[in-house]
Amino acid sequence: TLTSCQKMQSEAKNEASEGQIVIEEIETETKAEDIQGLAEQGDAEAQFDLGWMYDIGEGVHQDYAKAAQWYIKSANQGFPEAQYNLGVMYREGEGVTQDYAEAIKWYTKAANQGLPEAEYDLGLMYTQGNGVDRDLSKALKWYTKAANQGYVIAQNDLAAMYYEGDGIEQDLSQSLKWYTEAADQEYAPAQANLGAIYYQGNGVIQDFSQALKWFGKAADQENTNAQYNLGVMYYMGHGVSRDFSRAFKWYTKAANQGYAPAQNNLGAMYRDGVGANQDNAQAKNWFGKACENGQQEGCNNYRKLNQN
Repeated sequence: TLTSCQKMQSEAKNEASEGQIVIEEIETETKAEDIQGLAEQGDAEAQFDLGWMYDIGEGVHQDYAKAAQWYIKSANQGFPEAQYNLGVMYREGEGVTQDYAEAIKWYTKAANQGLPEAEYDLGLMYTQGNGVDRDLSKALKWYTKAANQGYVIAQNDLAAMYYEGDGIEQDLSQSLKWYTEAADQEYAPAQANLGAIYYQGNGVIQDFSQALKWFGKAADQENTNAQYNLGVMYYMGHGVSRDFSRAFKWYTKAANQGYAPAQNNLGAMYRDGVGANQDNAQAKNWFGKACENGQQEGCNNYRKLNQN
């Protein structure tokens, strides 16, 4: 899945330490005055920092319009992080009128300076056709630039493009490469996708132990898809001893996060008394939730249980 953009943080914010509320507030107020002075003297980094402070309300009252004003001053001096954040503001309509063309303009300026966040978000704009004609070849170009800098979300989305053959020729070896790069950086969606590749044997020799490993890593980060797939592996005994109690555990974790296939399977376990005590009320509850979340099988199971 494609991920929406988030702004670059000011270095000033990263210096603040937790657990020192009073000291932090005093230091922030002093810092705001110092930064204001530098910003008014035309220092591009200080202008960016001041924009960020107004953006999040650190040491000043939050004010998106003032944030945008300071980002513009910094961006016009070529400061890439300000150019990027300004692009986000135009994309989201924060402090400025939403304008995808302006977002594209500022993303491009920052991306041309090699900022991976901007490279990725520019790729996203070309993928979605926001402010530009949809152009997957340009999306591929910008995702690749960001991915080559280790930007994990770009690596995952680039892998997905190669896996699906979306706008390019399908290349499962490239897909595997980029999913692995992102998974090794502990990015849960990529870990779940890598698990699925090994589970299905797409572009690799089917390997349930590798699938279990990657699903487990993603599931521990609360990835619902991975939790559900672990439930399937334990229920079916794929690469592990069949274990209904563990299947029940993982289905429950995914179901509690609203994942409809897990809710349906959990309902079936309660209905059949497998891995849990037989309980039609619980079965109906989970079938109903699955149905509400768009799982047709959950709707069918709910109706059948009601007829008995």
